[in-house]
Amino acid sequence: MEVSSFSDIEKAFFERVYHVVWCNVATIDTHNRPRSRILHPLWQGSVGWITTRRNSFKAKHFAHNPYVSLAYIGDIARPVYIECKVEWADDIEQKQQVWQMCKDTPPPAGFDPEPIYGHVDHPNFGVLKLIPWRIEISNFPAESLIWHPK
Repeated sequence: MEVSSFSDIEKAFFERVYHVVWCNVATIDTHNRPRSRILHPLWQGSVGWITTRRNSFKAKHFAHNPYVSLAYIGDIARPVYIECKVEWADDIEQKQQVWQMCKDTPPPAGFDPEPIYGHVDHPNFGVLKLIPWRIEISNFPAESLIWHPK
């Protein structure tokens, strides 16, 4: 069932994604083949943020195709699927905001990025912005709730 506002799915969305924390993220590689990995997004409303290294395979994949598919599956009958466009957030203020969000978000979702990246202005510290074009809250066997931003 289509819903008109993110607020219609927001409660279930946050309960599920922060219960699971880690999700499967599928990209398309430079040979147009799918590749999946487990990543740890943080969410501000319907926008997601992922900290990652700039020299990863993901960077090459995003340069080739900036779309990803995320799957949070903590309960096989109640998954969350998120289809997104990905953009690098290279502005230092944005990177600092995400760095602080990582530190301020309570565990298990929040974490200290310093042991991983060193410091916010490290050249290999990258921030990905996830801009959903579709979010599905599945409720098997009931009908799924699907939101598309306007």
